[in-house]
Amino acid sequence: MTFLYRLAALLLGLLSTAHAAQPLQPWLDTALPGARIRLPPGVYQGPVSISKPITLEGDGKVVIDGGGRGTVLTVKADRVTLRGLTLRGSGDSHDKIDGGIMAEGRDLLIENNVIEDVLFGISLHSTTDSIIRHNRIRSRAGDSAERGDGLRIWYSTFNRIENNDIAQIRDITISNSPHNRIVGNTVRDSRRALNFLFSHRTLIEGNHFEKNSTGIIALNSEGLIIRRNRIMHAMDASGAGIALKETSSALIEGNEIVHCAHGIMADSPMNPTNRIVFTDNLIAHNVTGIYFYGAKGGHIAIGNTFRGNLWPVSIIGDGDPLNDFWWGNYWDDYQGFDRNHDGLGDTPHELYAYADRIWLDTPATKFFRNSPVLELLDFLERLAPFSSPGLILRDSAPRVGKSR
Repeated sequence: MTFLYRLAALLLGLLSTAHAAQPLQPWLDTALPGARIRLPPGVYQGPVSISKPITLEGDGKVVIDGGGRGTVLTVKADRVTLRGLTLRGSGDSHDKIDGGIMAEGRDLLIENNVIEDVLFGISLHSTTDSIIRHNRIRSRAGDSAERGDGLRIWYSTFNRIENNDIAQIRDITISNSPHNRIVGNTVRDSRRALNFLFSHRTLIEGNHFEKNSTGIIALNSEGLIIRRNRIMHAMDASGAGIALKETSSALIEGNEIVHCAHGIMADSPMNPTNRIVFTDNLIAHNVTGIYFYGAKGGHIAIGNTFRGNLWPVSIIGDGDPLNDFWWGNYWDDYQGFDRNHDGLGDTPHELYAYADRIWLDTPATKFFRNSPVLELLDFLERLAPFSSPGLILRDSAPRVGKSR
């Protein structure tokens, strides 16, 4: 009897679900421009498209199911609002960018939606002056490289991406898209939290990035402001909290970068008149705190805190290390004094490469760092150097006393 009851309940559930999956496109086609459509609770059939300025609301009780085909909802109009919807069941084509929402237009508002069981989350193409906020976005389970981007922003400017909860995606990719604001978002368990390509003058502020392969990576993106973010546990072998490549005029300020393979990676500015500035950051418990590669110079580091890193700073490349400017940073291995109690050390903090040269020249030896043999070599080199050690940096006024 119990078995028959469960079977009947299952059949009724399937019938009610099938009955509830009603067409949505007629609602959109018959609406007048500027209309507000507040859908009754239920499941609606996708894919669907919007080609006029309307507001579509679901109050958190509406599901649009793409049935495994294409993109669940496509927007090609200005002044469209999508609010309180659950979108699921996209196709699985990377080439066609199948996902939850594909949007193109101006003055769009996409807020308080749940986007799940899709390949890509939200794709913005040639979108301007729009807001994407308070959405929950998940791609499909599987290897991170096989997922879609949670957000894909392409040739889009002056948009605000705010307070979204994003996890289990491939990347957030911002390509050829200057002057956007990425504020207050959480990105977890993904490959690259933010991936910038040719996207200048962008603000990245107050975000939380945790357990991603890399936090923020920027290529050929000038004038970035990366401020007050928390970036944690990017511990893949090549992972970094922040990585800058062929990028100049960047300000990295007030961030907490904790427990990453590399806290910050950067080459030198492409333009010799530009600078990459690091100020008031906490760089703690990373394998390498800051890693400069390529030609030295063009970096300014003021007021940062270096604590508990295996190597505070590593620099690879030719050039004069004094072309970088270090001042007022806190170093947990500083060995000087502050006799006048002004909060700054009486002598500069200098970092040299002794036995460290071994792993610089032969990277495979990193595995043995902090082993008794390398620690002994390092001690002997400092005690009686066999050759002149290489200066890595000189902080002329290291901060002493309480750190962050």
